[in-house]
Amino acid sequence: MDDPLRNRPRDLLVAGHVNVDEFLRVADFPLADRSVPVVARRSELGGPATNLALTASRYGVVCGLVARLGDGFPPAFRKALEKGRVDLRGLETLPRRTTPTCYIVEDRRGGQRTLIDQGAMSDDPPHRFRAGAWLSEYSWLHLGTGPPTALLELQHRARAMGVHVAADPGQETHYRWDRPHLRTLLQGSELLWGNRSEVDRIAALLGVRRPDSLLRFVPLVVRTEGAEGATAFSRVGALHVRATRPRKIRSAVGAGDSFRGGFYSAWFAGQRLKECLTAGQRAATRWLEGAR
Repeated sequence: MDDPLRNRPRDLLVAGHVNVDEFLRVADFPLADRSVPVVARRSELGGPATNLALTASRYGVVCGLVARLGDGFPPAFRKALEKGRVDLRGLETLPRRTTPTCYIVEDRRGGQRTLIDQGAMSDDPPHRFRAGAWLSEYSWLHLGTGPPTALLELQHRARAMGVHVAADPGQETHYRWDRPHLRTLLQGSELLWGNRSEVDRIAALLGVRRPDSLLRFVPLVVRTEGAEGATAFSRVGALHVRATRPRKIRSAVGAGDSFRGGFYSAWFAGQRLKECLTAGQRAATRWLEGAR
């Protein structure tokens, strides 16, 4: 089959988790040493890299994925990625490894508890993602969650090819990245992503107190702030946009990834930073409302 993207410039290659998300709904979270019944469950294609790439692709960004899968990745999920017109040359299936799986428990108040089985995205060898010379076809590489050693090696290759790099270690900032690796990540990137707790954690690890102090390492920081909106910190100042209130909330899982996808759609269209933030907010609101 011909590649429908062959004659188009490729915008964004996203490295990170492609997960199976197992959702469990309960009325209330159990107390210690107690159990509660599951009232509903569902299985979905998920992962930060997946959500970002599919959202950005939906808004016209030509995207690819770099990730590791293991045994048991549902064929229907791969077909969904293909239907989303995502370049899958960077997907690698490791034998005798489990597919990365998130177990997300939600209560009736919208609270969440999340466990992850890293599976093929663990820190075990190989320490290199599958991305060949075609990496140079992309203008930007978005480094999300995953093994730090493999992500930094991919960053090094991308920069050698003239590819711009964005850093987005996400929740793994709290347990997977140390100061030396994080410093290397930021110094080799042009854009840093994170929510409040993640940006604060990065600042603490690098020995600074405020988000704008991170600008000594990276030129632009975009901080998502949930219902309060989002703020971009650059060397010319800070810019804030408010969130759009959703009419309903199906699930908050993946809303931040969708924000990034919307942001990139405006970014690659050459719009100003404020318009990029606004586009991100619109995409996140649609995601919260269940428009996938």
